Amino acid sequence: MSRAPIHRSAEEFLSHLAVERGSSRNTLAAYRRDLERYAAVLSDRGVDDPANASKEDVVAFVAAQRERGLAPSSVERSLACVRSLHRFLVREGLAVEQPAARVPLPKVPSRLPEHLSIDDVDRLLSQPFPETPAGLRDRAVLEVLYGCGVRVSELTGLDLGDVDGERGVMRVRGKGDKQRFVPLAGDAARALDDYLVHGRGHLRPRKSTLRTDPSAVFVNVRGGRLSRQAVFGIVRRYGSAVGLELHPHTLRHSFATHMLEGGADLRALQELLGHADISTTQVYTHVDIAHMREEYLSTHPRARIR
Repeated sequence: MSRAPIHRSAEEFLSHLAVERGSSRNTLAAYRRDLERYAAVLSDRGVDDPANASKEDVVAFVAAQRERGLAPSSVERSLACVRSLHRFLVREGLAVEQPAARVPLPKVPSRLPEHLSIDDVDRLLSQPFPETPAGLRDRAVLEVLYGCGVRVSELTGLDLGDVDGERGVMRVRGKGDKQRFVPLAGDAARALDDYLVHGRGHLRPRKSTLRTDPSAVFVNVRGGRLSRQAVFGIVRRYGSAVGLELHPHTLRHSFATHMLEGGADLRALQELLGHADISTTQVYTHVDIAHMREEYLSTHPRARIR
């Protein structure tokens, strides 16, 4: 689908999200892409200002998104963006109606987050890592992703001052730059400490460059802050080595699933994951129910198949 320059009112909406709502750069970039596609559809239909859009225009946008072959969840996100734009326009007195409010969201099939079994996690984290500074870093990356349940952006954004080994906690910055503390213990704490003591200081160029980042916890061989793409590559590489097709978010989902299966309270898990809404965390209750059913069928004497 083509894109088009967005109207100045849509630019004001994005500024509102950045300044008033504290939305992350990734969120703003995704919203801009959606609004550019919305602007293209409106332009094709002879509408140059979203304040003049009708319900039919929004329906046409949703149809165009579906024609691109997007998943229902992606179409839902795009429509949510357009709805937010029109609510903003009405609130600011730039429009009278909210045409997107009457457009139903596409049905999104219930889907459980992909996660690893505990045995798969053991295979991943028990494999031999290179006895090099980069190898120590890679082990720490995987251990912290699974052991603390952090997002990739939270991992790469860690500064040295965020790690409190004595108290066993780590401060992370989540979506909207919201800060929270997560426990740092066990294998994750040991791997991170090993990397910080024996590995990080060696991941530096021989000569000082502008690319170095003295505050970053996880750095590349040039001393710069490790990128999201580099973390994706680390996770894929070590996953492939033990026959697993992995994404960093799979480790976060595995953390949440195993916590809940182990008896963690849903509210506590919400805090650990940094979810603003408990409904986001509740997707894991489906995993928990499946686990409980499996335990029941395998242990209750009257539930066994005869």
